[in-house]
Amino acid sequence: MKKIISTALFVALSAIPAHAADTVTLQLKWVTQAQFAGYYVAADKGFYKDEGLEVNILPGGPDVAPAQVIAGGGADVVVDWMLSALAAREQGLALVNIAQPFKSSGMMLTCLKESGVSSPADFSNKTLGVWFGGNEYPFLNWMSRLGLKTDGSAGGVTVLKQGFDVNPLLNKEAACVSTMTYNEYYQVLDAGVAADDLVTFKYEDEGVALLEDGLYVLEKNLKDAAFADKMVRFVRASMKGWKYAEANVAEAAGIVVENDASGAGDQIVQERMMGEIAKLTAGSNGALAEADFNRTVATLMAGGSDPVITKKPEGAWSHAITDLALK
Repeated sequence: MKKIISTALFVALSAIPAHAADTVTLQLKWVTQAQFAGYYVAADKGFYKDEGLEVNILPGGPDVAPAQVIAGGGADVVVDWMLSALAAREQGLALVNIAQPFKSSGMMLTCLKESGVSSPADFSNKTLGVWFGGNEYPFLNWMSRLGLKTDGSAGGVTVLKQGFDVNPLLNKEAACVSTMTYNEYYQVLDAGVAADDLVTFKYEDEGVALLEDGLYVLEKNLKDAAFADKMVRFVRASMKGWKYAEANVAEAAGIVVENDASGAGDQIVQERMMGEIAKLTAGSNGALAEADFNRTVATLMAGGSDPVITKKPEGAWSHAITDLALK
């Protein structure tokens, strides 16, 4: 009888539905790649599940603007660069940075040594490839510090509006082009150019770097206690995922490849990328450093007649989530 009662109790308890996990939708800035490994690792290793969360990760792409997605209700939280988030905020979309997994910038200029560039002093009278869409502002700030005009006049530099490829360098249309340490730089190497034939200048080292991949939510949503609680758990699990990825580069790359629905993921490429990404997330516990924010704002406001933002934003970041998540 005791066994029968125990069995019946087990069946009865099993019939009670488990507490449903809270759902979070995360919109990435770009396609599935090691740039976002921490989130895929957190999902794969059960870190989100441990926090009572079911996280839907939406890949981005060239036609996906995270700010537009969250404005339209398509995501709870987005990965974006601060320049985009601050521009959106000034235009009326109140985005707030709740965590900053990337401590350092991966942006740099990659130059051919044969062009005669060995230091920034050699930029004079050279053609330099530059990404636009806001990415030009740290470059313009840097050139201004060097005393170099960017209008193509004698003694200055000629700016080539660069697409997201390295063809201007490979075709020798430019002495230097914009690259990310974890992406386009390796496109140059994969094209057959030896690393010894290149010289690189990291924006981080030049003091003009912008904050890159951060987590942003709508300010109005942070006022909702239930939403804020979800974000505390989400950030805690995400940072656990990032630190695991930093320490387990090959495994993290494999998880990214497994989650690439396009089927284009390559273990070697993603492992190489993850190795570089780990250098950018190292040193961050997830909380934004105010000094990094101030540097980013100063760089964006130094855009001459057409700056990304026209005044220092108030309320654009908060430690409210990380203060609880990182206890």
